Parts: sequence; structure tokens; C-alpha cells
Amino acid sequence: MARRFSIAYFAHAIRSDWNNGNAHFLRGLLRALIQCGHRVSIFEPEDGWSIRNLREEERGESSLHKFAETYPDLPVETYSSQTIAPNHLCEWREKLRDIEIVILHEWNPPALAQMLLAIREEQGFRILFHDTHHRASSSPEQIGCLGLKNFDGVLAFGEALRSIYREKFDISRVWTFHEAADTTVFQPVHNSCKAQDVIWIGNWGDDERSLEIRDFLLLPALYLHECSIGAYGVRYPQQALDELLSAGIVFGGYLPNLLTPMAYGSSRLTVHIPRQQYTGAMAGIPTIRIFEALACGIPMISAPWEDREHLFAEGDICFVSNGDEMRSAIERLLADTRAAAQQAEQGLCTVLKRHTCHHRAEQLTSIFEEVCR
Repeated sequence: MARRFSIAYFAHAIRSDWNNGNAHFLRGLLRALIQCGHRVSIFEPEDGWSIRNLREEERGESSLHKFAETYPDLPVETYSSQTIAPNHLCEWREKLRDIEIVILHEWNPPALAQMLLAIREEQGFRILFHDTHHRASSSPEQIGCLGLKNFDGVLAFGEALRSIYREKFDISRVWTFHEAADTTVFQPVHNSCKAQDVIWIGNWGDDERSLEIRDFLLLPALYLHECSIGAYGVRYPQQALDELLSAGIVFGGYLPNLLTPMAYGSSRLTVHIPRQQYTGAMAGIPTIRIFEALACGIPMISAPWEDREHLFAEGDICFVSNGDEMRSAIERLLADTRAAAQQAEQGLCTVLKRHTCHHRAEQLTSIFEEVCR
């Protein structure tokens, strides 16, 4: 029988998913760890960037209520960022007194890493760094400030990122630890009345994929006159909103992630448009939207993205190379409902076999056992 551990997880935000895809996976992972018998404590700043922005959204408070309603089993404890200071060490020593494993997510300040390392020297827990982003590639100086040489290892959400930590940061203990779908929440929602043909869920962000959104969503939409397309996300500048309108795409703004199963269930298919980092320096890493969409049983058409680690089977996702191919694939799957249903079923089966949060919790338990030997 696998050993049970006492774990403290430090996240930027679990409660808020505003521009925070990390919350999607972490909620499910932490729930799965608890279901595996581990004792889990969760810490996040009380007014971090993501939750501050969420509270400014019209649907922000309802999103927080939905989280509390859906995840009553997650013991999130908030703290003031001012307590990450030497004069508060006694408080944190007490909070972490019986902890065996501390996991620090990458979206946290160096001061928190330094404090946890100082307490580790006194109390002897193991500390792991969990990276689900591209800063190690795009902003290595930010990662370099965290003192990762003193950690007990790094959890990297793809083989490309694992290689970066080993080769550029000279860290030997790095595990490839992919994201996955929380299938306690992300399941097919069967709705015979489809509100739209195509749904795109994704943030505009900092021009990390603005050209790709134009090529693989806006341009095809101009020619799909009979097709209804809806888009959801945050951080869209006015120019982007104007372009969506000109292309005939209905923009729905912020969509709480816990409502996406219903949104997928009300749509015939979805598209995936990777950020440039995941087709370049960190090629081969699938982001959380792929796992969640397939878990919801909706056919997916993806802009160029190479599944280098063979996480999915051929036919789980329809890949296209350019905007013309995207338009043709949308038309084909909308016309051939049987093919669309077969693709959706195949993708769902792959997720259930290999990519649930329970799979990742079992893998993480094995990593805990390794670092505690």
C-alpha cells in the first residue's frame, strides 16, 4: 500500500481562475490527493493578482461561490503577503510543524521560497517546485531568483520543460508531471439544443498568440457565414474585440472555468490555439484546455501543435496547418455528425485511461516516496 503524506501546497490562487489556468488542474490534483488518503493543507495570498481581477468581473463573486460549492473538500487558507517576512517565521513554523512535503507553485515570489527553505532547514520537510508555465524558458531570470538548487526537486509539466531545468538550470532531480482533467467536474454534458456551432475559450493575454488567433479563428470565421461561433476569455484589448465583432464572433467575456462543461455541452465543437511558447521552445507540452475539452466529450480542432510525448492517440484531436484547413475541418465536422461523435468519444476514452487527476495523484505519491527515501 502506498504511503500517506502530510502535504502543504502553496499556490498563487486556487479560488480564482481569472487568467489562471493553473487553478484548473491544481483543484483537481489536490482533491485527488485527499481522496488518496493524504492530508493536504493549501495556502494562497488573500488578495493575489488573479483574485483581485476576478472580483472586478461582473461574474467574479458568483465564480467564487461556485468554487466553494464545488470544492468544499479543499481546505484553502489565505494569508497576507505581509506575513512573508522574518518577523512572522514563528507563525509559519507552527503551520508547517507536521508537514512532510511542501510544494511551491512557480507563480509565487522569491521571498516565499526563501522563507520556506529557511523553515525546511529547521523542520526537515521535503520541498518541491511545481512549474506549469513557460517562464523558465521565456523569463529564466525570474526562476533563477527562487533558489531552486536548494529544493528537493522540480515537477515540470512537460518533457521540454524538464530538459530546460536539467540543461539550463543544472537541476538533476526533475520529474515530468503533466496536467490532467479533473473528471469529478469535467464530464460530458449532453444537450440536444446547441447554442452555437463552435466555441473558443482562451485569453488574449500579452500577444503570445494574437497572430494565431487571427489566422485560426478570425480569418476562418469570415468565410463561415452560416456558422455560429462564440469566444470567451479575458484580457482582450479593444482592437481584438473589434476584430471578433467584424468576424461575426459573439464574445462572452470571462467564463468561470467550472461552467465550461455546460458551455462545451452547448457547442458542437471547439478549437485549440496554442501560445507561441508551446510550439517553439516548449513544443510538445499540452495545456489544460486540451485535457478538459476532451474530458467533456467535445470534438477538438487544433492549430499546429506537436504531441512529442505521444500523450494522445491518433484521431483524438483533428490537427490543421493553416486557416484554410481550419475552415475546412470545421465545415466537415459540422456536416458529419457521426465522425464528430466518434472523434469526441475517442478523445474522452484517452483522457479517462491516462489523463485524469487521479492518475497524476498516484504519480505524485510515487515521487513523494522517492524524495523521502
